[in-house]
Amino acid sequence: MRCPFCQDPENKVIDSRESQEGSVIRRRRECLACQRRFTTYERVEELLPLIVKKDGRREAYDREKLLSGLKKACEKRPVSMEQLEHIADDLERQLQEMGEKEVPSSQIGERLMQALQDLDEVAYVRFASVYRSFRDISEFMSELKELIDERAQSAGARKGGRPRGSNGG
Repeated sequence: MRCPFCQDPENKVIDSRESQEGSVIRRRRECLACQRRFTTYERVEELLPLIVKKDGRREAYDREKLLSGLKKACEKRPVSMEQLEHIADDLERQLQEMGEKEVPSSQIGERLMQALQDLDEVAYVRFASVYRSFRDISEFMSELKELIDERAQSAGARKGGRPRGSNGG
């Protein structure tokens, strides 16, 4: 493990602890050359499926690429990196449980949109606008309307089962 500051390969582990349900080990290290400290994460390399893109290309699953897209969607939103890591962990667990060798990117996109919709609606709309590549404003507005309708229905269910605006008679 090279120091990210001076690139020296010699360092020592100061602290190790398990995190994220024991699937990751966090190691705090100190460079022996420059004495600066840095953190590394160690996880078991899991066999994840190839991702089949819309145009038929196949790519290896890339956690960093996925997190980058989530970060862009959540920029300037009250969403922590820990929450995004949790979404990625859940997706990876789902992919492994499926046991498939290949998974369409559309399936991953839909799962991510659902997770973002539950987490932050603005981030969800941002992600959906890029992922679904709306052709025009009417498609975008249609998606927003669906989101608003879902919110109204769930709010109505919480308030005794009547939709908003209903006067009961």
